[in-house]
Amino acid sequence: MHELVTLRIAARALRKNKMRAALTILGVVIGIAAVTTMVSVGQSANGLVQGQFQALGTNVIVIFSGSRHGGAVHQGRGSSPTLTAGDSDAMPVDCPSVLAASPIVGAGGQVIYGNTNWPPREMVGVGTDYLTVRNWQLRHGGFFTERDITAAAKVCVIGHTIVEKLFQTTNPLGETIRINNIPFRIIGILETKGANLVGEDQDNIVMAPYTTVRKRLRGSMFNSVDVILASARSSHRMTDAESEIRQLLYERHHIPPGEPADFEVKNTTEIAKVLGIVTGTMTLLLASIAGISLVVGGVGIMNIMLVSVTERTREIGIRLAVGARGSDILWQFLIESVLLSSVGGLIGVALGISGSVGITAIINALMKGAQWPVVVSFWAAAVAMLFAGAVGVFFGFYPALRASRLDPIDALRYE
Repeated sequence: MHELVTLRIAARALRKNKMRAALTILGVVIGIAAVTTMVSVGQSANGLVQGQFQALGTNVIVIFSGSRHGGAVHQGRGSSPTLTAGDSDAMPVDCPSVLAASPIVGAGGQVIYGNTNWPPREMVGVGTDYLTVRNWQLRHGGFFTERDITAAAKVCVIGHTIVEKLFQTTNPLGETIRINNIPFRIIGILETKGANLVGEDQDNIVMAPYTTVRKRLRGSMFNSVDVILASARSSHRMTDAESEIRQLLYERHHIPPGEPADFEVKNTTEIAKVLGIVTGTMTLLLASIAGISLVVGGVGIMNIMLVSVTERTREIGIRLAVGARGSDILWQFLIESVLLSSVGGLIGVALGISGSVGITAIINALMKGAQWPVVVSFWAAAVAMLFAGAVGVFFGFYPALRASRLDPIDALRYE
């Protein structure tokens, strides 16, 4: 009961100076809102990065062709076409940690249907296991077979954007499109993938057998491929899969020990981890900077509480004269300080949650095709609230202690 009386007195004292109390908690409000917003947006960015790498495929390993050296000139990755479809076919067979692999051959051109044409963002030739590696599903129809690969059949699978741009209300399955004046029959439609990490539309794609793309669209009779995508059986076997792939390609390409490899193997999981560390570090940095405003808000609370003690010196003297203890005065002013910081914390959390949702919506609106996940960091809000209470106790303790140690007689004489 005694504590409730003290709380009521503290609340009444704050209500007498509403404007001053509001201005006092402004620093705490800004600090809590900034911390909650920055952490939530940072987690959203991290979720986007991880989601994009999951969309790339399941435990994906990318194998590039090696680079060619012309004298002292290094011509870069892929300048030497050293990978073949046979390399891709051998990986699931000879590498126990590899689930599936697919060669990739790129091409370009316009897709024409009737009187309408559209440039796909990506036109690729792939193998039968490509969807397994990419963890991509079919919405309608089927995918290529080994017979289609062997015969270099003029069939294709298209993404959702191609369907929207060329067919509108027409069912695309079984229809014929033309690519570089070559007819391709549509046998499947892919599930929607959405935008990638940089906002590019992954559904604006046409897939065909890699043999068809290589022979009919690129006019090449060689057996080389641009890239091979492989999928490890689990995330725990990524390292084993990489090692097995390297050993296999060393043997198949007859590379002597000590000689440089004519291929490169990259693990997308490691890239995702690095990007996750970067976004996490940036989130922590931004939250730390935003947390400085909490300290500034705490200094403001201490300043106002010291002013309040000076203004209410006679009130303190009267309370002490009629029997109040020094601890009662201490608790009254300490509760006032904690109330100020806690109310500011609640308002800051509400603004922080609204801010994180709003910023995510603005990013999605400005970056066409981007789908940043809406993440509200409740743990950050909870920690910020605890920190706000601690700020109230820390910065309010000295003014409260000063008030509790006033001499009653001197306080009564104070003008």
